[in-house]
Amino acid sequence: MYPVRFDGSFAGWREAARHQLQRGLAPHQLSWEDGRQEADLFGQLNTIEPPAANERSVRVPRALLDQLERAARFRCNGRWALLYRILWRVAQGDHAAMMAGDADGSELHMRLKAVRREAHHLHAFLRFKPRDATAGGPELVAWHEPAHDILASASGHFAERLGRQTWMIATPDDGVYWDGENLHHINPCPPEWKQLAQGTDDRNEAMWLAYYGSTFNPARLNRSVLETNMPVRFWRNLPEGPMIPRLMSQARAGAQADGQAQAVSVRPGKRIQAEAEQVLPVRPPA
Repeated sequence: MYPVRFDGSFAGWREAARHQLQRGLAPHQLSWEDGRQEADLFGQLNTIEPPAANERSVRVPRALLDQLERAARFRCNGRWALLYRILWRVAQGDHAAMMAGDADGSELHMRLKAVRREAHHLHAFLRFKPRDATAGGPELVAWHEPAHDILASASGHFAERLGRQTWMIATPDDGVYWDGENLHHINPCPPEWKQLAQGTDDRNEAMWLAYYGSTFNPARLNRSVLETNMPVRFWRNLPEGPMIPRLMSQARAGAQADGQAQAVSVRPGKRIQAEAEQVLPVRPPA
């Protein structure tokens, strides 16, 4: 088995894959090493390229390259091997490899779905913390721990919504910085970015927690649905995360009435009856 080494980026893999396709090398002949993992002990034994047929031109659908680029963001040990196997099959005329009904195609579409969902999690569960503008650097910072490599492709969502405000997102692997005009992606994430994102205090956090706690609706409490839509792994990085188990427990114990926190319901004021509680007049029979 011949080891193919590249820089770990999709562009690097694509160039290496194109070269192997032109040489006519099949998937079982190759071992992919992306520079971020330890080299294969047995793959190191074959460091000389095997003889190959004359290089040939290879053409594949543009839609396939788009799918492979998105699927490459899925983190797993065999991410590059699957992509090359599908690319090889399509180049040989077997377009079923792109379909969800195929074994390889099914795995491809599963990875595409997981990447899309992880991008949604970034948009839904990331919390920016404001910084003093006079301190220099970004005005907003955030820490996030995605399961897949979606930061570079999905963070443009915030540039469209925050305008010229400067912001930074740091993760355990990479980071992005928006300077008001351009988005800069750095991999690996600089240690000072990680420290800034994790060490900044949110001066609005107390107000947000008071609002979140007072509007927590026990009538909608379904733990399995909650954890499906807001995975537990994100709770520790959300300001309201530590509150959720306590609010759930209090809701079950009847600490909230009519979707209102106990601290709010005991305050003086006029109670407005819900529509279901209003007594309708009884009309005499005609």
